[in-house]
Amino acid sequence: MRAEVMEHYGLTLPFNQAGYYETEHHQQLMKDIRCAILQGRLIAVCGVVGSGKTVMMHRLQHILAEEKRIIVSKSLAIEKHSIKLATFVAALFYDLSKEKQVSIPSQIEKRDRKLQELVIKNKRLVALFVDEAHDLTGNTLTGLKRLMELVEEGGSTLSVVLAGHPKLRNDLRRPTMEEIGYRTDIFSLNGITGSQRQYIHWLLETCTGSNVDSQTILSEEAIDLLAGKLRTPLQIQLHLTLALEAGYQTGEQPISAALIESLLSRQLDDLEPTLRRHGYRIKDLAEQFDARPAEIKALFGNSLDSVRATDLRGKMLAAGLPI
Repeated sequence: MRAEVMEHYGLTLPFNQAGYYETEHHQQLMKDIRCAILQGRLIAVCGVVGSGKTVMMHRLQHILAEEKRIIVSKSLAIEKHSIKLATFVAALFYDLSKEKQVSIPSQIEKRDRKLQELVIKNKRLVALFVDEAHDLTGNTLTGLKRLMELVEEGGSTLSVVLAGHPKLRNDLRRPTMEEIGYRTDIFSLNGITGSQRQYIHWLLETCTGSNVDSQTILSEEAIDLLAGKLRTPLQIQLHLTLALEAGYQTGEQPISAALIESLLSRQLDDLEPTLRRHGYRIKDLAEQFDARPAEIKALFGNSLDSVRATDLRGKMLAAGLPI
């Protein structure tokens, strides 16, 4: 957001730097995940794009690190779709080793034995966090389960926390993923669902330092409209930013519901953006449902043959997709 817009409306922070917003749902979810970590479980935390998974996971990692009962490990590798088990093994070596120069044996048997010894030496439970886990292949997910078993055989405990879009949850429930899916504790992050209005007020108060009445920035009708149409912190932050920039240009204050209405995308809840928020790209859908990318595009555009469209929609519904 431009500096002059922030100054005009009394903001001292941009919306994306407001920090961690916690509801009762978040509090309970944090307790449940921590309990599962202490039990050495394989955990999947699933939420749509922009629901706050990454912020929540960072918060949890910080709390665990401060308590010093659990060693927090995480992979920094970006391209999750191409990551193999060796990357996560390397992350554990880097985070557990006390040596300045970390040496990871290239021979697999030697590497795995050394990892067992390394976990035992640290004498604490280890929690490996994996973000964007919906992009991991089935082989990599199964490998993580076997990595946990390797550590357990050495007399120690490794818990793995996977964070990803709802696609991850649906993939874990597929019959072909039974080996790992049945052993995974799956938690759904609903974000701020049911608390959108409270979140908007908190966001405005936090970013103005409580020095500005939110009603001087947004009318109650505008807040009602935002709370009714938007579901995630990311959506609200984006549309508030757009609203303030448009209001600054037109000199409107407080910003009206009419201005908000003009900024809301008519395609916000269409099939394609909805599936993207759940982690499904055209390529993913084509592979999973044995379809051509052109068919998926035609389905999104309501131009696919009705028989084929009915067939694909039926398969997607059976797989748990929100269509």
